[in-house]
Amino acid sequence: MESENKELIKEILEWVYCIVIAIVLALIVRYFVGTPTVVQMKSMQPTFEQGDRLILNRLAITFKKDIKRGEVITFEAPSSEYKSAAQADQENPIAKYEYEPKNIFKKFTYYVLDIQKKSYIKRVIGLPGEHVQIENGNVYIDGALLSEEYLQDGVKTTSEVFTDFIVPEGYVFVMGDNRPGSMDSRQFGCIPISKVESKVWLRFWPFNKFGTDWK
Repeated sequence: MESENKELIKEILEWVYCIVIAIVLALIVRYFVGTPTVVQMKSMQPTFEQGDRLILNRLAITFKKDIKRGEVITFEAPSSEYKSAAQADQENPIAKYEYEPKNIFKKFTYYVLDIQKKSYIKRVIGLPGEHVQIENGNVYIDGALLSEEYLQDGVKTTSEVFTDFIVPEGYVFVMGDNRPGSMDSRQFGCIPISKVESKVWLRFWPFNKFGTDWK
C-alpha cells in the first residue's frame, strides 16, 4: 500500500511538473515571440475590423529591431490625453505614463499576463527626429506630403492638439487608419519605443482576409 501511494504521489508530481513547464514555456513564447489577439476597437478601420484575429510578432521588439513607418504596432496605452493644444508641451510632445508596478509580482501580472493593462493598435507615422505637420487634412514628414494609400477615400487628417512638432529621439508618432474615430498620438503625444509591445504580423481571421495585405 505504501509503495502504491508513493507511485501515485510521484505520478501526480510528474504531471504537476509538466503543467508548470508548459505554462512557463507558453508565457515565454507569448511575451518574447508572439501571441494571437482579437481587434476590439474601430480605430484601425477599414484596415482592421472589430473581431479580426491577428498574430502579433514580439521578436522584432525583443531583439530591438528598428520600427519602420507604415508598420502596425501594439503598445501600452498612455495614462491620459491632452484636451487642447494649450495643455500640451509642443516642444516635448510625448505621451504620459504615470503608472508603474512597484514589485515583481505586480510587474509580472501587468507586463507578462497583461492584467489591468490596456493596449492600443495603431500605425507608425512619424519616426524619431522627423518633423511632422498636420495641415489641410494631410500629413507632412520633413516637409513632404505623406502618401497614405491605406486610408479610405476622402478621409482627412486633423488634430486639435499636436499639429507641428519634432518627434523626440526614442519615440514614434502613431495614428489609427480611422482618423475621425481614433484616439492616438494626435491627442496623447508620441509613444516611447520602450512601450511598444509588438508588430502586427499576420491576420488569420476572417479567412477571406488572411495574410499581410495591410502593409
